[in-house]
Amino acid sequence: MFGELEYPDVDIFYEGKLIKSRKGQTVAAALLANNVKKLGVSRKLNQSRGVYCNDGRCHSCYVTINGEEHIRACSTLIESGMEIMSCRNDPNVRSS
Repeated sequence: MFGELEYPDVDIFYEGKLIKSRKGQTVAAALLANNVKKLGVSRKLNQSRGVYCNDGRCHSCYVTINGEEHIRACSTLIESGMEIMSCRNDPNVRSS
């Protein structure tokens, strides 16, 4: 009735590996579509973290994007050439 929607392919990188995604996807959706489920580890129990609420409330999907740490994957739209890394540490909130 309305025809097919066209969502162009977008190349992004996760941990240095090229993965395919679609324009309009969040980082979380693109990673899940490429079977990436572990986005980091919890600091206290050293357990895997990933997409939990997919709504920006739980802070479980933090990743590093283009060198900027602790970005929520569930609420960030992908951009071509984006470099995504898992978050392995806590943010540095103290100034020296």
